Amino acid sequence: MAKKNKPFRPKARRPRGFEDKPSHLLRAERALIDAAFSVYDMHGFEPLQTPAFEYADALGKFLPDEDRPNVGVFALQDDDEQWLSLRYDLTAPLARYVAENYDGLAKPYRRYQAGSVYRNEKPGPGRFREFVQCDADSVGAAGPAADAEMIMLAAEVMRAAGLKDGQYAVRVNNRKLLDGILESSGVPNTDAGAIQRLQVLRAIDKLDRLGPDGVEALLGEGRKDDSGDYTDGANLGKDGIKSVLGFTTASDEDRGTTIVALEKLVGTSERGQEGCKELSTIDSILTATGFGNDRVSFDTSIVRGLGYYTGPVFEAELLADIRDKKGRPVRIGSIGGGGRYDDLVSRFRGQAVPATGFSFGVSRFLSALERMEAIEQSVKPPVVICAFDRNLMGEYFKMAAELRAAGIRAEVFIGSGNVTKQMKYADRRNAQIAVLMGEDELAKNEVTLKDLYLGAEAAKAIESNEEWKSSRPAQETIARESLIKAVKAMLT
Repeated sequence: MAKKNKPFRPKARRPRGFEDKPSHLLRAERALIDAAFSVYDMHGFEPLQTPAFEYADALGKFLPDEDRPNVGVFALQDDDEQWLSLRYDLTAPLARYVAENYDGLAKPYRRYQAGSVYRNEKPGPGRFREFVQCDADSVGAAGPAADAEMIMLAAEVMRAAGLKDGQYAVRVNNRKLLDGILESSGVPNTDAGAIQRLQVLRAIDKLDRLGPDGVEALLGEGRKDDSGDYTDGANLGKDGIKSVLGFTTASDEDRGTTIVALEKLVGTSERGQEGCKELSTIDSILTATGFGNDRVSFDTSIVRGLGYYTGPVFEAELLADIRDKKGRPVRIGSIGGGGRYDDLVSRFRGQAVPATGFSFGVSRFLSALERMEAIEQSVKPPVVICAFDRNLMGEYFKMAAELRAAGIRAEVFIGSGNVTKQMKYADRRNAQIAVLMGEDELAKNEVTLKDLYLGAEAAKAIESNEEWKSSRPAQETIARESLIKAVKAMLT
């Protein structure tokens, strides 16, 4: 006799690079996003939500072949044969939205948004293919005043997230300064010099890891790393290398002193001098509003993908002493940043539309806050009302409603099982209080409160309702009308 075919049961598994988020993480994310949103709201920004999918060409991703545009993004072909891609950031959808609604928007258009973004890249430790970003942008705002506001927003978000001054710093640079240095070094600020400029930027970005000697080699002919791999250099001359290295170390703790040093470095370069003037304006606004050098500094080693930006750039960095479980120092580094980008909307409209913005990765920021033990769980576990008698469910739900009206989270146990199982459920929910009432208590107009935190160990040994009634560990019986008052007292 042939065996019956077993029904197909799929294996429960997550796709690589994607994560499940339990309640405590979701609440922490929501609290961090709400903190940032409160800052943006106070500055007059407005919320926006764009769809997860955009047309692939609108995202700036070009088809690698005729079949599938899957380089770096997740894409699919719609029934109208148009390629759609999951957004890989929140800025490109913003540019599309502004271009599509340009004439009807008050400009500058100031918006904030948070949402998941997607990268079709190889996943790794701490590197996900879906993660949440939180952005604020001003589109149609030319001039360094808009950049100064974004820098102040970044610093205010750090405070709103619970960080104290001294635990973070916002570091500011300007693309135009480096452009001026490179022009003076013989690298043209044109398409012809784009690859060489990009190599210079990548070299500077490795300053923390390779040190001045390693960066000097990458600015020149190149270098071989410890694995034996060789990286081609930017092939700057000796004077150019000296100028770039001097630029990366031109920063001073005082913003004004840094500007003076930069003015000497950029020399007669018009673009470099323009960058200095922009920093000077930003400094005056920061100083007038009380943002001292301890909160915002000028740092010429900040590059932040300068190929994307067209002016001031900045990063928010954590300075707190963070250590792993073995007590070893952990360097978190940048947790967010932004800057001026004046070319993105012009892709759609063919005209210059100035823009500046700030963005941070929610998961990365939360990970840092968790290491600093700066995350407070604001939502307490619910009070659990046990169901002794199914005939009394109306009374149980009435008590739950009263507790909720008083601002106390509460739930009635609606599953199956005896009192012991209900106690185990309350333990798993990390509830502090269990409310118990049977027919006898109802007749006496009483309820019993059990403090599960105090009686946790004793509760493990209780196996029956009779034993519960005889031992009564960490519990008290109160008048029914005193329920709210007694619960509040026990919670505090």
